[in-house]
Amino acid sequence: MTRVRLREDRRGAVAVEFALVVPLFLMLVMGLCDLSYQAYVQSVLIGAVNKAGRDGTIQGATAASIDSAVLAQVQAAAPRAAFTTGYPLRKSYAKFGDIQPEPFVDLNGNSLHDNGECFTDINDNGLWDTDPGSNGQGGAGDAVAYTVSIVYPRLFPLQAWLGWGSNQTLSATTTLKNQPYALQQTISYDTVCS
Repeated sequence: MTRVRLREDRRGAVAVEFALVVPLFLMLVMGLCDLSYQAYVQSVLIGAVNKAGRDGTIQGATAASIDSAVLAQVQAAAPRAAFTTGYPLRKSYAKFGDIQPEPFVDLNGNSLHDNGECFTDINDNGLWDTDPGSNGQGGAGDAVAYTVSIVYPRLFPLQAWLGWGSNQTLSATTTLKNQPYALQQTISYDTVCS
């Protein structure tokens, strides 16, 4: 009869090691797959938004048809994807240089617009704005920022283990200039001191 001491017995050690390593390995693989899928959906979204931006600069293009084409392209990669706000955001500006806060004279040097400091009223509303754009596609020759945000469910239920949300949100923006298909409105900027 062979006597085996418990301290020297190595049978079953592989099973214990396997049980300890497999959950971590599976979590790593699922996390990498989820991140790879996210990168793929992001690239599809960027391509769809860039095409939509080009299509939107042409006269006669409807926002609804362009938006549905973007969603269809994204849903080919992520079938349960949807717009986060129900529709994409379009902001139009008279020129590319207007896609920034309205310029102002910083009298006290704090880099913030304070009451009494003069500013250039780009959108002619009498108020200083951090974003002087107008909602919508704009007119001929206008610069348009087109932003799409989508949400879709994750591939794996990693939110319980890693603290991630059950849904993934992605966004993409493109800025293009509308074709000069009609006469562009000339805009003069007023200086306002408030």
